[in-house]
Amino acid sequence: MLPTDLLMFRVKAGLVEPRRLKATTNNLRLAEQAIAAFEANIGKRRLDLDEDLKALEAGRQDFKVLRGMAHLLATGAATFETGGDVEPGAVRAKVFELAQAHPPSRHRRTLILEQAAAALSGETRLRAEDVSELLYADLPDQQRLVAFDPPEPRELLERFNLAQAQGMLYRAYSLIITARRNEPARYKQMLKYTKFFGLMVTVEGDANYGFTLTMDGPTSLFGGTTRYGLALAKFLPALLHVTKWDLTATLKPRKDLAWVDPGDEEWSFQLTSEDGYVSHYKPPEEHDSALEAGFSDRFAKLDTPWGLEREVDLVPVPGGVIIPDFRLVHPDGRSVLVEIVGYWRPEYLRKKFELLRKSGRRDVIVCVSERLNLERAGVDPSDFDERLIWFKGVLPPRDVLSVAERLLGSATAA
Repeated sequence: MLPTDLLMFRVKAGLVEPRRLKATTNNLRLAEQAIAAFEANIGKRRLDLDEDLKALEAGRQDFKVLRGMAHLLATGAATFETGGDVEPGAVRAKVFELAQAHPPSRHRRTLILEQAAAALSGETRLRAEDVSELLYADLPDQQRLVAFDPPEPRELLERFNLAQAQGMLYRAYSLIITARRNEPARYKQMLKYTKFFGLMVTVEGDANYGFTLTMDGPTSLFGGTTRYGLALAKFLPALLHVTKWDLTATLKPRKDLAWVDPGDEEWSFQLTSEDGYVSHYKPPEEHDSALEAGFSDRFAKLDTPWGLEREVDLVPVPGGVIIPDFRLVHPDGRSVLVEIVGYWRPEYLRKKFELLRKSGRRDVIVCVSERLNLERAGVDPSDFDERLIWFKGVLPPRDVLSVAERLLGSATAA
């Protein structure tokens, strides 16, 4: 992500529009130059790299773009380390100790460095020049670029554009995501990221009309802090892996900028899945576990009119949300959800069954491994009697279909 002073945007009628770079020849050339500067400074100090980058900036009106690219490369593709075999703090302690033994004198500098080198030498013999270099080697500008994983110029442009969008969320009051229905969703992965970043999310809606996810922003919770806003910003790349959504964030205006209308009370930032931002997060796995993958593979070999869809329904419940592993869909319109419980931690089992019970949904088939001791975990599965399937080792798809037919048949009769 980018620091606030490198965010570039404009505001039109209260709507914030972050700066975006198109993949033009000039922009790609600029990205190439930034990447080349890092490659040319591998093994050198950050100070040397910064001087090369300043030389690139000279005379450019778009110097902030170059700085933004350099920041993204430095924080996402480069590795800086403190050089030398001796920890700089130990070097400073020895040099200062020797220097205090006599009155300050520039003439004694070389002698003190030589004495420190002799005292600090181990398997590798140090020279006075080595000690001088190690003295402040842990300061940021003295650290050395030891590794660099260069992105393609187009990738750097995409990271720059996404970073500008992420920066808009630093000052968010609230963030509302509308997830449309009938999507091969990756919502489970998205919700995992909300937990990972410590976001508080409320889910409302249903599978017929879609879902609304509301997240509180940093300013609504903790006054002026942007810590929570950083978490929202980090979440945005995860959202990009979900198809078809709209996002609206309410922002606190930047009063520190001279061109901002002082009468603005709030700004709005809007995104959709059609805006073309590219995530740099790893895409979610197709299945969470081998158990689910095996069930899906065996189901595909069945001769049945039923279709198997993966994680397509969010089921809101008080205090959380459930995303069943699969949905069985019949051509006549009937459908049922399938949740596979194969995880063994007692607290997980208790929470899973409590959420299923709270949901009030009667169209969820719960499949539980026989190796799980529900009684020991304090779980009473009696509420799910007719919808409960015990399995040993592998989950037979025909057992699930049998329960689905019986369950939906009885529901229709009722």
